[in-house]
Amino acid sequence: MSLNTIFREALQALVRNRVRSLLTMLGIIMGVGSFICVVAVGNAGSSRVETQLSNVGDNLIWVEAGSRARSGVRIGSRGTRTLMVGDSRTVLDQVPGIKSASPNVDGRIQAIYGNLNWGTQYRGVGPEYFEIRKWEVRLGAAFTQDDMERNAAVCVLGQTVAANLFEDEDPISKTINIKSVPFKVIGVLQGKGFSATGQDQDDFVVMPLTTAQKRITGAEWLDDIFFSAASREEIPEVTKRIIGVMRERHHLRAGEDNDFNIRTPEELIRAQLAAANVFTLLLGSAASLSLLVGGIGIMNIMLISVTERTREIGIRLAVGATEQDIQMQFLSEAIVMSLIGGMLGVLAGVLGALLLQNTLHWEMQLSTQIMAIAGLFSAAVGIFFGYYPARKAAQLDPIEGLRFE
Repeated sequence: MSLNTIFREALQALVRNRVRSLLTMLGIIMGVGSFICVVAVGNAGSSRVETQLSNVGDNLIWVEAGSRARSGVRIGSRGTRTLMVGDSRTVLDQVPGIKSASPNVDGRIQAIYGNLNWGTQYRGVGPEYFEIRKWEVRLGAAFTQDDMERNAAVCVLGQTVAANLFEDEDPISKTINIKSVPFKVIGVLQGKGFSATGQDQDDFVVMPLTTAQKRITGAEWLDDIFFSAASREEIPEVTKRIIGVMRERHHLRAGEDNDFNIRTPEELIRAQLAAANVFTLLLGSAASLSLLVGGIGIMNIMLISVTERTREIGIRLAVGATEQDIQMQFLSEAIVMSLIGGMLGVLAGVLGALLLQNTLHWEMQLSTQIMAIAGLFSAAVGIFFGYYPARKAAQLDPIEGLRFE
């Protein structure tokens, strides 16, 4: 008997008992559908974390002033005035594996344009800052080293600041006032949106470090230094070397706490990504249990079918059908049932994901690879759970089958 004939007969047998077949397939449909929806949610979460990882910076190592313990009291971040531009230069010169550095000062200001004003944050940085933090300029251009040396009163706006001060007006070459200092707007940054902590990453004004120190803060010390490691793999070793150079420059004795914090945000985001992947795996595993339940349902129905069709099996064996023919007949019914259930489950998963996205506004990221895996897994469930009933049918004694009423 050809495979085409076997599968055609299997499909006819399922159609004859369409209600029972549909109820049997429900487990497979629900299992595949829920698996696709769960993985779509997990993929969207992982993609969001990956975007944060991409936006955080180019192999960023962040040195922040503060956190030196004095008389048992920890000052906390930004609590010291020992971080200087010289620290940035020395680390860049002495620590291999660092490709760029940008000192930073920042604080709160009111930016004024005409009769509009906006409370925001300023950052005084070096020209390398844009590359280190992966900020792209959407309009205009970033400031240069020449602007740094001239203490030029120029600035680049975050998208939120530009939208609130200029609305639909082109901000390039316009002048805004910050602490009574007129600043020429030379660029607008590409938006990054909100961070994982809910902070608006586009709500700030960037200006040359020297301009900020001499015209805004009036101080020489820094709040932060941003370093960019040559590669992701070198970050741990480079971090240790930075700590050693900084402690030596700040004349810290052995056992004395650092007067600075050093952070690698990439590690935190990668930990979030790993947690998101584990969470997706756990949810996917839970959803896949529905497939196993559906497989058990297929096995139970097939066992009932073998019992109901005992006389039919006996007649087939009596007229020359082999055990392999009988086994393939029942196994094909289980496979066809699971394949149809798998296809309907994929459709249910896609529709369910779109429904959740449009009604509850959940982020969903469907994957054709996951759909294919779910479909193949449903076929495997049919083969696995259909084998025992098919084997039992094939081993039936034809004489006993003919006697069965």
